[in-house]
Amino acid sequence: MKHSCSVSHKSKRYQVLVLVSLILILLFKWFIYKGDFRQVARSIFLSRFRPVGILEEDEEEVKLPPKDCDLFTGNWVFDNITHPLYKEDECKFLSEQVACIRNGRQDSLYQNWRWQPRDCFLPKFKARLLLEKLRGKRLMFVGDSLNRNQWESMVCLLQSAISPGKKSHEKSGSLVIYSIEEYNTTVEFYWAPFLVESNSDNPWSHSVKDRIIMPESIKNRGDDWKDVDFLIFNTYIWWMNTGYMKVLRGSFDADPIEYDEIERPIAYGRVLKTWAKWVEENVDSKFTSVYFMSMSPLHIKSLDWNNPDGIMCAKETLPVMNMSSPPNVGTDHRLFLIAENVTQSMKVPVYFLNITTLSEYRKDAHTSVYTTRKGQLITPEQQADPATFADCIHWCLPGLPDTWNELLYTHIISHS
Repeated sequence: MKHSCSVSHKSKRYQVLVLVSLILILLFKWFIYKGDFRQVARSIFLSRFRPVGILEEDEEEVKLPPKDCDLFTGNWVFDNITHPLYKEDECKFLSEQVACIRNGRQDSLYQNWRWQPRDCFLPKFKARLLLEKLRGKRLMFVGDSLNRNQWESMVCLLQSAISPGKKSHEKSGSLVIYSIEEYNTTVEFYWAPFLVESNSDNPWSHSVKDRIIMPESIKNRGDDWKDVDFLIFNTYIWWMNTGYMKVLRGSFDADPIEYDEIERPIAYGRVLKTWAKWVEENVDSKFTSVYFMSMSPLHIKSLDWNNPDGIMCAKETLPVMNMSSPPNVGTDHRLFLIAENVTQSMKVPVYFLNITTLSEYRKDAHTSVYTTRKGQLITPEQQADPATFADCIHWCLPGLPDTWNELLYTHIISHS
């Protein structure tokens, strides 16, 4: 009998110790994160009971797609209930270049299309969930103006969950930093249109007649890219001006500057070899996730989608509706294959996000004449001349780049 009472007493002491320990853990987490105490408590007590593949945020389940699901094969579905994911006038951060409605575009259907993978669903975008994944970390887009387009999209997607006065924006050379104070995180963009060193590396003055690259050299040895937790690279649009690339022979300080001209795919392969070498020498995959965005297509010939009366992408209000196969809009798929092969053969895991095919349908989503040119808003007179002034490279926001970020978001919340 005494033995039984002793065991019971020890059991009660053990329970008290466990309870006190849990309370101390909760207080510690509250002190560190200063977050919602109730959410922290739920995460501790209920996390072990959550089904595999289910994340919980804001009392709503976020269901992840199966790991073997092909997210890049599917269809565009009109959905004016869940899309757009934010409103243009609610994201004051948007630049004039991509704020198409503000710049006079009358139709807005381009904002209401949702990408539907063939065999699964993309998880609902939850800004607070992604911010928790990014807490205390850096996310950086590195590349050309299409990556800047995607960076602006990401900032707008996140800003709804950020308290007023808890965000800031600063520029430093090639780097633009959007800081989110309450999560101690940054969403950054680094201007490097060729990834390697070139005479177009000045982020504010890069409209040069002859674009010349150094395929075996990365500016400042890529020091600005080091110790970043999520790196998202791209390079494509600046390769499309000519079939041959000018490769520096000697130094940019020489007078005259000397260069060789080599075929675009050969030069692209050399550049990605240099980039891959940098990644393998400088990235620890235990701490950094690396992504490579595939080619963002142009829509400059309306005959490509059987519209002989069209003028480039101007006045296009719907995607290509025949989605049995994407239209041939002139994407250089040789570069696509090079990027795919290089990323797949690397020792450091690089996630190749194939945005090309799904974007080829979206002739309707470009900034067209509702944008800027050389830093100035296009005038009504210029808008009346789309053959000269339409921008069929960049994309309106909200719009297509939000889908690119939905794909990126899916990978981050599934793997981090």
